Amino acid sequence: MLSPSAQKVQDWLQANGSAALVTELEHPGRTAAEAAALLKCDVAQIAKSIIFRNAADGTSVLVITSGANRVDEKKVTALTGITLAKADANFVREQTGYAIGGVPPIAHTNPGTIIMDEDLFRFPTVFPAGGTPHAMFEIATEELLRLSGARAAPVRA
Repeated sequence: MLSPSAQKVQDWLQANGSAALVTELEHPGRTAAEAAALLKCDVAQIAKSIIFRNAADGTSVLVITSGANRVDEKKVTALTGITLAKADANFVREQTGYAIGGVPPIAHTNPGTIIMDEDLFRFPTVFPAGGTPHAMFEIATEELLRLSGARAAPVRA
């Protein structure tokens, strides 16, 4: 049985036609390195959900990035025209419905602008968080792009 947050992600995936399965592990994967160690995959295959705040209107900006990368905020601003501001834990929970460390790239309460790191396409599948630091799922990279509604772009710092 999944925790309520992980179940919310699983239900969203199923409702949107995905066969991806959320699993909850005994140990948390709060960082990309921790998650990669637990899943025995390359850290670059972890799909991190990094949330920023749109400085102009207060909406969220989600960057789905490779676990091996840092996000270049100037590149995101150049792509979107949005000035990025830091998002605190309350903002992240309010906009996504999830706590930092377990934010999935889909099933957000208030989805905003979404960009996906083109480096993730080096892999046929990636591993995003599934709603809690203990929950993750494997999904085809192209399917994640489609389901998230993201725009693929170079965002690596």
